[in-house]
Formats: sequence, structure tokens, C-alpha cells
Amino acid sequence: MATALKQPIIKQLTLALLKPDICADAALPPKIYQALNAKNLDIVQQRQVLWTEEDAGSFYAEHKGKFFYQRLCGYMTSGPFQALILSSPNAIKEWRALIGPTHPVRARIHQPTTLRALYGLTDTRNSFHGSDSDETAKNEIGLFFPEFDVDAWHRNNNSNN
Repeated sequence: MATALKQPIIKQLTLALLKPDICADAALPPKIYQALNAKNLDIVQQRQVLWTEEDAGSFYAEHKGKFFYQRLCGYMTSGPFQALILSSPNAIKEWRALIGPTHPVRARIHQPTTLRALYGLTDTRNSFHGSDSDETAKNEIGLFFPEFDVDAWHRNNNSNN
């Protein structure tokens, strides 16, 4: 009888942010970790972050000039938040599906079990961030975890060993 070769599971990384409103309530981060665990999203690294206006302005530079920019930067500098590197075979898609639509009110109507439906406040204060592509994830991980080598992590975790 021929034995099938087991295909390696290729893992993907994404950046997740638990924004200040989530971190301000000590009861909420453990609920988020439970949700991550239930979806088999592994936390590779995490850290607490407290941004200055300059930090927020740099991260959200693409939104400068838009009506919500100042509100968004003010929200993100209102208190500490958590940055996490998540890993799974489809980390980007899975994390974004778990957090749900950007607008919490729409999420409550269309995807009521998502994290933004459960915990999001407004379209600006939507409680979570998730990278939208591999390239974005690599860049964003580099901003929050400059010592983390994404390419080395992929070599060590996605080899045929």
C-alpha cells in the first residue's frame, strides 16, 4: 500500500490590534484571546503600545485629510492598546472574518457574532485592526515589532521539516 506524503501546512502571519477601548476594560482581552483560540489563531508575539499623536499620524497617514482622521488619531492615542502577531494557515482572512465589518452597527445587523458587532462602538472606534494582505501584514508587523524577522519566521515555520 502506498503512503501519501503529508503536505506541510503553510502558515501566514497577520497583525492584529486590540484598540484602546478593548484594553480599557480588563474583562475584554481574555474574551478576545478565547475567540482567537477557538479559531486556532496562535499569538506569536504581543506587546502593549501607547502611541503619541505622531505615531498615530504615521500609521494612519493614508487617511490624512479625511473627515475622520483627527478623531481616529485621538482615539488611538487615548490609552494603551495591544499589538499581536497572529499565525494560522489563513491568518489574515480568519482574523478579519472574526473581527467583522469595519462599522460595528452594520456588523450587528449582518454579522452579529463578530467581535466588532459584540464590542465595537462606532465606525471610528471599531475596537480592532487587521492587516489586509501579506505585504501589509509584513509592513505593519515591522512597525510594531521591529526586532521580529518575518522572513526568518516563515523559513523556520514553513519548512518541509
